[in-house]
Amino acid sequence: MLRTTVIKSAYRARQLSSPFSNAISIYNRRSPSAQSPRFSTTTASKPSILTLSGQTIILLSAASLISGFAGYSLANRHDTEAVPRKPQYGSREDCTRAVEELKKTFADDEDAVSTNADDLYSHGFSVNDHHPGTSHTVVMYPTCTDNVVKIVKIATKYRIPIIPYSGGTSLEGQFRGYSSGGICLDMSRMNKIIEIHEADSDLVCQPGVCWSDINDTLHDQGIPLFFPLDPAPTATIGGMLSTGCSGTNAVRYGTGKAEWFLNATVVLPSGEVIKTRRRSRKSSAGFDTTKLFIGAEGTLGIVTEVTIRLTPVLPTTVAVVHFPDVRKATEAVREVMLSGVGIQCVELMDDLCMHALNKYGQSENSWPEKDTLLFKFQGHDQASLSESGRVVEEIVARHGGFGFKFAKDDQQAADLWSTRKNALYACLALVNGSRAWSTDVCVPVSKLSELVYETKKDLASTGIVAPIAGHAGDGNFHASLLIRNEEELRIAKDVVSRMVHRAIALIIGTLSILFLGEHGVGIGKKEYLVEELGAGTVELMKTVKRAIDPLGLFNPGKVIGSRVQQVQHPF
Repeated sequence: MLRTTVIKSAYRARQLSSPFSNAISIYNRRSPSAQSPRFSTTTASKPSILTLSGQTIILLSAASLISGFAGYSLANRHDTEAVPRKPQYGSREDCTRAVEELKKTFADDEDAVSTNADDLYSHGFSVNDHHPGTSHTVVMYPTCTDNVVKIVKIATKYRIPIIPYSGGTSLEGQFRGYSSGGICLDMSRMNKIIEIHEADSDLVCQPGVCWSDINDTLHDQGIPLFFPLDPAPTATIGGMLSTGCSGTNAVRYGTGKAEWFLNATVVLPSGEVIKTRRRSRKSSAGFDTTKLFIGAEGTLGIVTEVTIRLTPVLPTTVAVVHFPDVRKATEAVREVMLSGVGIQCVELMDDLCMHALNKYGQSENSWPEKDTLLFKFQGHDQASLSESGRVVEEIVARHGGFGFKFAKDDQQAADLWSTRKNALYACLALVNGSRAWSTDVCVPVSKLSELVYETKKDLASTGIVAPIAGHAGDGNFHASLLIRNEEELRIAKDVVSRMVHRAIALIIGTLSILFLGEHGVGIGKKEYLVEELGAGTVELMKTVKRAIDPLGLFNPGKVIGSRVQQVQHPF
């Protein structure tokens, strides 16, 4: 009942312009000729109205009420029938017909449609995580918003799921295919920077632009601004928005759920195109609809254009220091964060991670294979950076830190920092033929030392290779469990469960545990969503999903949908 009521309220205004209107499909706007006629103020004068008898007025009122009730009933019946509680998707034959229509629609663009088997597979699986996958039916490569609208309308016609694909760096199965078939929407050809507004510190771009390319472009044009969100090196703006991304800079600049995405152009499941707000830096007008799509992972709309906020580039440098164990390292982080020095990032890499970097990393350095912290300092000049380095060196020494190395120039700082950005890929190479189960726990910084220390002991006892890296400055860490078979997968599930409950026990009563620090939900973290957000909040999210996407076509099975049936396991 709640579902039907909300769907009616979301669509009634644009479906029914008067009580006499017929119920129509919520996926088709009525043409002007089908609009209910507006009552003219010139067809009858006041005297003629005033001369109507009381009986006539009663009859007209009754007719209006009856017709209004009939229209409401028809519309209510239509909404209920059009929006089954369990979405109904097209058959394999419908998928085939949809592909044929897509090929005809984009016949003048030979790169727009792909049914190549390797292409379908690579878009439905990932070597970076352990989740099972499914190939898509077709991969589409749109170049503009209008292309996306055409694809959405064809998908709606045949009831085929649409799965957005951005940089392909997500770790929770966000772009996995759907078992009955689906259209993968690869946004990589929508990779243009449209406008740079240096004076306003913002930039308009398409969703397929990589954040690092944006920063390179700004640097090459001599514009002293940058976009501070920095997840995986090849992550793109559309995926970053859709997962509410984070990264190493979150200590200083926050996450994707802050004000870094000023607005977005979005294609809705109905095929309608909206812009969530204007480009001005702030607005108190109505709901914050931009944030409705941040973290929605393509389940509510397809982002085709984004305005992002930029910030001034300040001088930075990097320092590295090693510790006898991970507990001492994380305890040092807590004191550093309270010292008030100019910290932009604090990154943790454990001894196993350092071993992987020595063996497979791209740096020419040979590191002590000890638990290690990387600090990125920020300040207005070299003097302030040096002072921050001096303060931190004193703090880490009190916690057993050794080998403190302060970058001597910008090139050395860049080399040190690239070590951290390549850590995941080096760690994945530790166990040949393995898949990574990357955990994503975030706790208050004060609880991080004990949680990481106990987790490392637990991992060591299982025999599973699991290097740890994370954003120690904001209490977020990742253990990458490298698993090769079903038995190790079972062990990994138990380890992750113990990790979660250990975190809960550490902060019981504070409601501060986060199971989804920065990797999003996808298919991998749905089971934790209610525990993190609460049943009422998740039900509200489902209500919004049903109102905006009543046919359930946009990225089904992700975030809050029913679990996707996968046809192939990675092992």
